[in-house]
Order: sequence, then structure tokens, then C-alpha cells
Amino acid sequence: MSPRNLFRLFAFAEAVTWAFLLIAMFLKYVTQTTDAVVPIAGGLHGFVFLSYVLTTSFVWVNQRWSVGRGMLGLVSSVLPFTTIPFELVVDRKGGLDGPWRLVPGGDAPHGFIEHVQAWVLRRPFVAIGLGVLAVAAVFVVLLILGPPIPKG
Repeated sequence: MSPRNLFRLFAFAEAVTWAFLLIAMFLKYVTQTTDAVVPIAGGLHGFVFLSYVLTTSFVWVNQRWSVGRGMLGLVSSVLPFTTIPFELVVDRKGGLDGPWRLVPGGDAPHGFIEHVQAWVLRRPFVAIGLGVLAVAAVFVVLLILGPPIPKG
């Protein structure tokens, strides 16, 4: 999977889970028909949000984005549906072009972050497993901490 395809997948997934969460909140707070969907939508959105942040960071390193572009990519996950316009603009400007540059036979990694990325690209299945575990661990910790606004 290319950097472009990976980023597009998570940018789209982030927007879809935003829609699901907003619909769930509409059902709970506006129509007052059900609140059962909010924890499911919130949990799913939270997991995809963390995955998008991880993917954006990974693509940022590979594509050698500027700090401004990388930060804008991360901030786009906070506002509903902005990951898709961000992805479209970055792609139109060539910011998603090319393959993974640190694969075996590619560029030599420089610095700690590029060495980590090179390791991930050389051991993708182990890295995916560890990445899912890391996102799940952060997700569980956030679930234990609870919502930012206490009930009551």
C-alpha cells in the first residue's frame, strides 16, 4: 500500500466516523430517541482518530512534509470532515506522491524517527500488530480516564 492510499484510507475513515458520532449525538441530544449509540460511535471514532494521527505522522516523515503541513494534517482530525479536504489539497500539490522511501533498497534512514520508520517498513506485519496494540492501549487508558466532562 502506497503512502497515498494509506493516507486516503484513514482520512476517509476519520470523516466517516465523525459522521457516525455526530448522528449519534443528534439522536441523543436533539431527538432524545436514544443514547445507546453514542458510546459505540465515540469509541469507534476515538480508535480511528488515534489511527489517523499515527498514519499522518508516518506519512509526514516519509513525504518529508514541512512542520506546518504535518501539524495541519494532525489538526484536521479535530474538526469534523476536514481530513478529506486536507488530503485532497496535499495530494493535488504532490505531497502524497511516490513510494515508501525507506524500504529495503531505498533511502538510508537518518535520525531516530527515520530508523523507526525503516524498521516498520522492513517488518510490516510485526509493526502493524504492535501499532494496533499501541493504539488499543492508548484507547483503553482513555476509556479508563473517562470523558473530559464528568456526568452529573
